[in-house]
Amino acid sequence: MKEQWMQKTGVVWFLAMICCLLWGSAFPCIKIGYKMFHIASADASSQLLFAGCRFFLAGFLVLLLGTSGKYKLKKMEIPMAMILAVFQTILQYVFFYMGLAHATGVKSSIINGANSFLVILIASLIFHQEKLTGPKIIGCVIGFAGVILVNLGGGGLDMSFHWNGEFFILVSTVSAACSSAFIKKFSTKANPVLLSGWQFMMGGTVLIVMGKIMGGKLRFEGIAPLFLLLYMACISAVAYTIWSLLLKYNPPSRIAVFGFMNPVFGVMLSALLLKEKGQAFSLAGLTSLVLVCIGIYIVNRENPLKEASPDKISA
Repeated sequence: MKEQWMQKTGVVWFLAMICCLLWGSAFPCIKIGYKMFHIASADASSQLLFAGCRFFLAGFLVLLLGTSGKYKLKKMEIPMAMILAVFQTILQYVFFYMGLAHATGVKSSIINGANSFLVILIASLIFHQEKLTGPKIIGCVIGFAGVILVNLGGGGLDMSFHWNGEFFILVSTVSAACSSAFIKKFSTKANPVLLSGWQFMMGGTVLIVMGKIMGGKLRFEGIAPLFLLLYMACISAVAYTIWSLLLKYNPPSRIAVFGFMNPVFGVMLSALLLKEKGQAFSLAGLTSLVLVCIGIYIVNRENPLKEASPDKISA
């Protein structure tokens, strides 16, 4: 049974780590992409255009390769895809790019790191998809401590909080967390792979239009930028599709906690690809990796499949 296979501990850990590794590679790839396409750090319009192209292409790849030729959405699936596009792609990335221009990368990473904690809180307290328990909270706190630790070495951490900076990053993070709960809800009625493809195309289209209206431009020089854009599209297409399937067959907390690995992989891969050694392989970096793994273990040790299965979770 596909459901039983996707609930096996080894399978969940392996697939979730693949997703986190892919998403972690997006951090240095975005920086590389900005250099290849000549996008300035403060050029939000071109950044939105770049993101829109990436996500539109990701949606095309999902529909082409992951839906077995069944591209068409049913009437009831159209609003589902639209909701996911709003929360997963449009709100998340518009507020992220706008906020990043007025907040440090360190604080942005730490606020983003709260995503896994927010997913569990939203799924438990708002959508009532599972129970909020002590071990889940403890595991998230330990994992979040690892996220904070891996970012402390970069400097730029203070107590300031700007409405168009840190607050926008927080809105982006909450939006991403809500999308996970919606995926869980919608996957009981629709194919999550099909929804993934269409939401990427819808969201990507909106970002492209916004970027162009704001005056965004992409400069193509040679074939290397195209290969990078294709790889980044594959990151979104593969990781988000696998993540959606994991959420379909498992309680949100069991999967969301792996999200703490994203910034850890991001820092380590940045060290390898961008020569940003810094804190990546320091004692703090390695300690953060241990903390995140401990947090993941604590949340998964509960065996949350006993408390709720996909068929029993209310839609």
